Amino acid sequence: MKLNLGILRGIVDLASRNLTRQRRRSLLALGTVCGGVVAFLLAGGFIHWIFLQMREATIHAQLGHIQITRPGYFKEGISDPYRYLLPDDTSAVSAIAPDQISAVSPRLAFSGLVSKEDSTVSFIGEGIDPVREAPITSAISIVSGKDLTASPPDSAIVGEGLAANLGVAAGDRIVLLVTTSNGSINAVELTVAGLFATSTKAYDDTALRVPIPVARKLMRVQGATSWVVLLHETSQTQPTAELFRSKLPPKEFEVVPWEQLADFYTKTVTLFSKQVGVVRLLIAIIVILTISNTLSMAVAERTGEIGTSMALGVRRSGIMALFICEGLLLGTIGGLLGIGLGYLVAAAISAVGIPMPPPPGMARGYIGAILVSPGLALDAFLLAFVTTLLASILPAWKASRMNIVDALRHQR
Repeated sequence: MKLNLGILRGIVDLASRNLTRQRRRSLLALGTVCGGVVAFLLAGGFIHWIFLQMREATIHAQLGHIQITRPGYFKEGISDPYRYLLPDDTSAVSAIAPDQISAVSPRLAFSGLVSKEDSTVSFIGEGIDPVREAPITSAISIVSGKDLTASPPDSAIVGEGLAANLGVAAGDRIVLLVTTSNGSINAVELTVAGLFATSTKAYDDTALRVPIPVARKLMRVQGATSWVVLLHETSQTQPTAELFRSKLPPKEFEVVPWEQLADFYTKTVTLFSKQVGVVRLLIAIIVILTISNTLSMAVAERTGEIGTSMALGVRRSGIMALFICEGLLLGTIGGLLGIGLGYLVAAAISAVGIPMPPPPGMARGYIGAILVSPGLALDAFLLAFVTTLLASILPAWKASRMNIVDALRHQR
């Protein structure tokens, strides 16, 4: 072991000395590796920040962390949701994991037509408990007027897009016309307490919210179509969902984590992850070509030295290990420098902010930031390490395969 460590220490020392012999070339290679790592961290950090913000906005504006329904509600309940009603009492869920749960609120979904004077459009509605729902929908922005928690019982909040289509503002009176659970027609007149906006424009264009007693009276039903659960930590979603499944009777309750309901978020993550993969591939190609070219030039310049070393008894495996070690030193040093510089640049950009236009599916722009997580930093370092390892294999193999006599005669 001591002999092996001594040999390894000698190879590393000799490789570092060889890199300092051609400082300009080594600095160019280090700059390429470092620049690639910084570019990967900035691109990946920005997309990671988008994922985090979109995830939390989806959870805290619409879905919560977990939704509990009757089995089959999300597959078959759209046509007849009131066959899948839950009781209003949510204590069966609250008692299972009280340390993990932040809030539980019942919701009653319904739909119909909303009118103001001569204007009539269709809507999707949710009956909610304003007080219990407040922490769950903390990401909903009231753009004008006020929330249901500060409004009379006969009030509604309307999505910004739906309000624009209908031509209503806070304080206006609207009429909701629905088909009740037994097939009859019912209507109610409400006051628009305020207009709201979420991260999803399609939702804002069709949605409104009313107190759940109003929704039950309007639809002539009792209970709720779903129980929405908010947890203290998003990372506990899957463990808590599994705990719910083990405690709740499967024939009576279906436990659905938010990821299964967030179709837009899932597709966005898939698309952006592919883009990060393309960035990773391009950086890897650039690093491989640069390091391979650097080491190939070193092999050509040191052909006589390689022949002399092999003539003195250095094994071909030793020659190959030396050049691979040079490549790995470039990757390790460049990766560490790139991570440090990437953190600094990301912090500086985040402090200033990145003004972004409204992306597809959203109504408003936002100020972006770059979030470099430890996992992303490790991914960037591995990118530098692995690509330099791959780039050094071919030049190292060529150096180790030289004919000793031809190498000694080189440039003589």
